[in-house]
Amino acid sequence: MSRIIFWLALVFLVIFAVRSKIREAQKRHQQQFREPQQPAGGARAGAKVAAEAETMLQCAHCGIFYPASESVQARGRDYCSAAHATLPAA
Repeated sequence: MSRIIFWLALVFLVIFAVRSKIREAQKRHQQQFREPQQPAGGARAGAKVAAEAETMLQCAHCGIFYPASESVQARGRDYCSAAHATLPAA
């Protein structure tokens, strides 16, 4: 009978140790990839973040989206690079 109790206790301790290690690894993973916290200040802070976001444009030639600050304009259209702006219109 004591052998059964010993083995049951050993199995219980191993299961407890494995679950503890899994929980610890999950906590580390969550801390590593935690989403940035909402800045204090409520809606005004959210508006500030939105104001800092840059507008994205779509290239008239290849269709890729790129930041508006990198835009090359030609023939009234927006292009992602000077090479695409010089290509003949399709």
